[in-house]
Amino acid sequence: MNTIIITGANGNLGTATVKKFLDEGYKVIGVDHGNNHLEFALSNSSFEFLTVNLSDENETAAFVSGVIAKHGKIEGALLLVGGFAMGNVEATTGADLYKMFSLNFETAYFVARPLLQHFKNNNYGRLVFIGARPALKAEAGKDMVAYAITKSLLFKLADFINEDAKGKNVTASVVVPSTIDTALNRKDMPGANPDNWVKPQQLADVLEFICSDKGLPVREAVYKVYNNS
Repeated sequence: MNTIIITGANGNLGTATVKKFLDEGYKVIGVDHGNNHLEFALSNSSFEFLTVNLSDENETAAFVSGVIAKHGKIEGALLLVGGFAMGNVEATTGADLYKMFSLNFETAYFVARPLLQHFKNNNYGRLVFIGARPALKAEAGKDMVAYAITKSLLFKLADFINEDAKGKNVTASVVVPSTIDTALNRKDMPGANPDNWVKPQQLADVLEFICSDKGLPVREAVYKVYNNS
């Protein structure tokens, strides 16, 4: 039974991903500030929930070393935590940038960094980051600069990890959703057609593919999961 860390486990994508991985027989370690959307998982013996401040490097390092000590081997980490903010260059301050940097980059980097050596030692590991289309397309990102810049760093981080781990069965992938079909997005965009958006369950399927035997030969992948939006 492979053991997978899922951060942001209590969010819309997180809950769908926890369910998918439990259904597929993984041991899941969910991390978030709360677990009120995870009632379906709390009584499952293959699920463990922890509250960790992933913006704190020392606390996160202690969390990673603790789960390795307890479980012996971690096979993957799905780093789903992130934040969003609007604002073009003129409207984006240094404080705005740092807030997004902490949410979108540090929360991923502080988990990935200690796990990388563990993965290389075991000659196996899957790291998955959640990118963003505005980080790839200037037209989409020009009015959400702090969000797009900090999400763009995850693509480069994945490149560095893949180069560092070359020759090992260790990969870093980036999954790039378009608009995710959530209740909040439906409320904020009442004129849009949510049938064109990506369902959280569809993204969870992609995440499980990456961590499964079906994804074994894939390297340096960026998955653009846009559906029709």
